[in-house]
Amino acid sequence: MRQTKSIKDSKTKQVHLLRYEDINGAGRLFGGKLVAWIDEVAVITARRHSEMKVTTVAIDHLQFINPVFLDQLVIIVGCVTYVGNTTIEVRVDTFLEELCGKKSKVNRAYVSIVALDANNRPSPVPFDIMPESDEEKTEWEDALERVELRKQRRLEGL
Repeated sequence: MRQTKSIKDSKTKQVHLLRYEDINGAGRLFGGKLVAWIDEVAVITARRHSEMKVTTVAIDHLQFINPVFLDQLVIIVGCVTYVGNTTIEVRVDTFLEELCGKKSKVNRAYVSIVALDANNRPSPVPFDIMPESDEEKTEWEDALERVELRKQRRLEGL
């Protein structure tokens, strides 16, 4: 039986002030930049949890709900939602923070990450997670369904 860690132990938060280099031709946050930030937060979260090298395998359901514009703050939060044998699922939520402090959701993504050994091959994750709150327990149960869906998609070649 492997050791467990609290979900809050690996929670990661990044804040970005949107600059000109982050903006696309429509004057909004460039989607590719946000995807890179989401991936970075997910990888950092998974590394903190596993204490191993990791690599991203998939990003699920990335939908842009609200735009973000120049000089606005983007807050990105990652937390582990599931740990399998070699895979860690990280939920990454992105928010826009206005000057008054009001936050609006930009998107939510689930990132599947694989732990790697010294030879960069998939390796067992040494730590499980310990869902404590009702929200964390629900997220864990929902993750079980997402894992099965990913397996089914892989079998179907998607």
